[in-house]
Amino acid sequence: MKIQNVADASFHKYGKVLEGYDFSALLKEMKHTPVPDDVVYVPSVEELEALDVAKALQNKGFGGIPIEIGYCNGHNKKLNAVEYHRSSEINVAVTDLVLLIGSQQDITDELTYDTSKIEAFFVPAGTGIEVYATTLHYAPCNVQDGGFQCVVVLPAGTNTDLTFETAKTGEDSLLTAKNKWLIAHEDAAIEGAVSGLRGENIAID
Repeated sequence: MKIQNVADASFHKYGKVLEGYDFSALLKEMKHTPVPDDVVYVPSVEELEALDVAKALQNKGFGGIPIEIGYCNGHNKKLNAVEYHRSSEINVAVTDLVLLIGSQQDITDELTYDTSKIEAFFVPAGTGIEVYATTLHYAPCNVQDGGFQCVVVLPAGTNTDLTFETAKTGEDSLLTAKNKWLIAHEDAAIEGAVSGLRGENIAID
């Protein structure tokens, strides 16, 4: 698969590279977070949310609404699933990483998605990006043997456990956590997820 760069014009429909932030303290604090052999995601980390940059991310990045700052770390080479939110997501690459992304508009009325439409983008370490609400995404892929580390900033409560019942039909069936709609690949065997990805479970060499 061709790996593009988030600095390329081809990324513009999916998101943008952020300017005007000082991520140095955030990158330093992330060095204390674990990098497991699989993938771990933590929605909210008090130590990250206490940093000065958190206020800038809340006000400049999300227009002042409450946010959560967490991380996604580990080792991964496959697509496995795609998710989307009703809001943008900000990612800060602590290590070099690759994102596999697509467009929500390409989800069919039957809630399937053709994985041949997925594109790969390299995010250099230290780079912050906004990933638009309509951009399908999931866990990053590592490009180094030591794994990947990525800061994840979202509106507060996103990706936390549902506290209400959802319908088992239509788009409601994709809601697996608060503000998280998920379509999985059957090869990933994600419990409770709709297996609507069609085609290859994309992998990065």
